[in-house]
Amino acid sequence: MKKFLKLTLAVVLVLSSSSAFSQKFGRVDLASIVTNMAEFKEAQTNLESYGKDLQDQLEQIQVEFNTLYADYEKNVSTYNDSVRQLKERELTELQQRFQDFQQIAQQDMQKKEAEIMNPIYDKANEAVKKVASAGGFVAVFSTAGDQPGSAGLAYFDPAALIDITADVKKELGIVESK
Repeated sequence: MKKFLKLTLAVVLVLSSSSAFSQKFGRVDLASIVTNMAEFKEAQTNLESYGKDLQDQLEQIQVEFNTLYADYEKNVSTYNDSVRQLKERELTELQQRFQDFQQIAQQDMQKKEAEIMNPIYDKANEAVKKVASAGGFVAVFSTAGDQPGSAGLAYFDPAALIDITADVKKELGIVESK
């Protein structure tokens, strides 16, 4: 009975270890996929336009400040104390408005980028899941430019992983121009 139990345990161990070796692992260059999606190019254009609008508004405030400061510098000797204090307060408030707007613009830009880019990343991730599921992959590692360690791993052998980037691009209908 003990020999049978040992033999059964040995067979189970061999079978379980051989099934672990038959599992498929893959890698995908998600950055390459996203940057080649048609939606990405449109998103980049929209983000650049949005950023330019914010930059234009910042420049308007800067021009207003420079004009006000130049006037102050030119006429400061003619101002009485109350007018000088008023002009200095205007300059300080305008400078503060510029800094506040700059901070808000940066936050707005980050929000806009997330608003525009998240659906693109979601679509790419869904395509990866679909291709990985259809291909029977146990895991797919996202790499950045296919550099070892860039997937958050200390080491991986790129040759041991099957690259499904081309399949995901095909799933999304991406045709790369060379």
